[in-house]
Amino acid sequence: MKILNIFLAVMFAGFAYLQLNDPDPLIWTVIYLIMTSFSVLAVLGHYPRRFYWIVLGLLTLYSIVYIPGVMDWLKADNKAELFSEVAKMEHLYIEESREFLGLMICVAVLIFHILKSKK
Repeated sequence: MKILNIFLAVMFAGFAYLQLNDPDPLIWTVIYLIMTSFSVLAVLGHYPRRFYWIVLGLLTLYSIVYIPGVMDWLKADNKAELFSEVAKMEHLYIEESREFLGLMICVAVLIFHILKSKK
């Protein structure tokens, strides 16, 4: 489990770094740094369950904002545009879908940590 949590910590730290040139870097950098710290704490065997639940609730609520964009992406003919740098400038739903997926990665990891903390 330590190796997985080290991987998650490095991954989220990398995500935070990549957000520095984003149009809205503050919120995303903070989200990914929080996830980095949770993964580091898990490496050390600390599982702050109360904070997991609070952050899980906040991220889930925040993800609701992006559902219309995800629905637009799901209706699009070319789903691969999600990975195109040009398409994100043409369609707002591409960026919204990417941000939604980032939040869902965080939510999945938080659920993993919550389940792990019960043991």
